[in-house]
Amino acid sequence: MTEPKTPEAAAPTGPAKKHARDGKSSPTIYDIARAAGVNPSTVSRALSKPGRVSAKTQKLIEDAAAELNYQVNPFARALPTGRTSTFGLIVADITNPTFFDIIRGAGATASARDYTLVLADSAESAVTELTTARRMMPTVDGLILASPRMDDDDIRTLARDKPVVVINREVDGVPCVVPDVNKGIGEAVRSLAANGHRKVAYVAGPSQSWMSARRWDGVRSACEWSRVEAVRLESAKPTVDGGRQVAREVLSSGATAVLTYNDLLAIGLMQELQAAGVEVPDQISIVGFDDIFGADFTTPPLTTVRSPLGECGSGAAALLLDHLAGAGGETAATLRVETELVLRGSSGRLIGTK
Repeated sequence: MTEPKTPEAAAPTGPAKKHARDGKSSPTIYDIARAAGVNPSTVSRALSKPGRVSAKTQKLIEDAAAELNYQVNPFARALPTGRTSTFGLIVADITNPTFFDIIRGAGATASARDYTLVLADSAESAVTELTTARRMMPTVDGLILASPRMDDDDIRTLARDKPVVVINREVDGVPCVVPDVNKGIGEAVRSLAANGHRKVAYVAGPSQSWMSARRWDGVRSACEWSRVEAVRLESAKPTVDGGRQVAREVLSSGATAVLTYNDLLAIGLMQELQAAGVEVPDQISIVGFDDIFGADFTTPPLTTVRSPLGECGSGAAALLLDHLAGAGGETAATLRVETELVLRGSSGRLIGTK
């Protein structure tokens, strides 16, 4: 039942309206109560636990809150519940397009579940990543680590405090979302072998990258199966500039085909080789990894192993939020998603040197 209006509530042009106009202070539940003509406790129930008041009163309070531009303070709400309805996502490099779809996928799932995503960047640093995670933990309900660089023990320590989900990494005892690289890499190597390539170079990612090591394992296994020689080359950094810097080593290796840790390395490598007069794909084939936005903007368009990045982001968010909701299931489940080869113009039949 709606409480009778108080004298203050009968004049909606008073202090409550002033908040909405001058913007000098944020409206409170007391302002909403005056505007709606109900008790502050009724406002509190309506905003925190809809269904505890009548539909008519709920509508009255929601209209007053909208008129006053009232915003719920998640940290104030967290005091009685222990929940902020936010979760953190830390990515290894926010400038890397690889993470764009991961962020979007996680954000879409958060929004659908009435959660807010808080984003942070570790700049490829394990120290920065751990420090950032520790700072975020008190203010979020859980954490997603995308391609984390810190060690397994640090991740498990974080997971003992609040729920943690990891993308592009397997950590015992922690829920993970991991692309199965073997299918896509197998398709890539078989395609290269069928086009006459007998030596394949793998340009690795950061030394602390768990996924880079798995991709190298996949390349070696696929090359052994296809009776193709495999050689591993190191990169200075997993960027376009890193790809340019490794071009001389690629040519010196004698490989006629290259698989790179990510698309950025592949794009930089292609640019540098073409600048040196090497024809792609006639003299050397290049295959990237991830199929980032812009991978088909190169000349020729980049052949790549597609990783379902959006699915990784949404899947990780779903695992985290299901755990927070007490949905049950395996607390340390690993969600595996498939990769696939996307053939474009940067790989093809080996024609040879000029």
